[in-house]
Amino acid sequence: MPNTAGPTSAVFAIAIDPRQLSAREISGIRVAFAVSAVVAIAIGAILLVWTEATLTVIAVLFGLYFVISGVVRIARGVASTGSAAGGRVLNIVLGVLVLILGILALRNPEGSLAVLGLVVGIVWIVEGVAALVEYTTDSSRWPGILLGVVGVLAGLIVLFAPVQTIGVLVTIGGIMLIISGLVQLVRAFTFGRGVSAG
Repeated sequence: MPNTAGPTSAVFAIAIDPRQLSAREISGIRVAFAVSAVVAIAIGAILLVWTEATLTVIAVLFGLYFVISGVVRIARGVASTGSAAGGRVLNIVLGVLVLILGILALRNPEGSLAVLGLVVGIVWIVEGVAALVEYTTDSSRWPGILLGVVGVLAGLIVLFAPVQTIGVLVTIGGIMLIISGLVQLVRAFTFGRGVSAG
């Protein structure tokens, strides 16, 4: 019998227990992780390979990733009806925030490097903290913690290190996106594994 929590803790719980989800919800979360993973790896690789990319192109690539990431997170929050309310609300709120920042990057791609660095740093810290706070109770928990730590560190580096050249932002950004994508790919394969949902 699963451990029960009081009504208050159940409302504010943010852990995702795959045993409380239907097979469809587990599949949906795994697909969400996989979509984010593929997009992150693809955009990270483009950033690292396309060394002559302009600031406008880089802003569009980051903005595109943040928009997709935000939409995926919102979809996870809306669709995971078996999850605790706290986790669903967290996903939706953070998804909207990431989506808005992504739209800002797309609408103003010719902005300054400092502004783009600020947006990227904020999004990574937000996503990193979310990954640390919203943990799963299965084997995909540790990749999520790793993703959270990497996200917060990358965000802090971009915000507080002197990112004065496009090359620095592209290198940090490309590496972070690829790491993020690989970790999310692991989570896509491990989330809910072995759970026989009804």
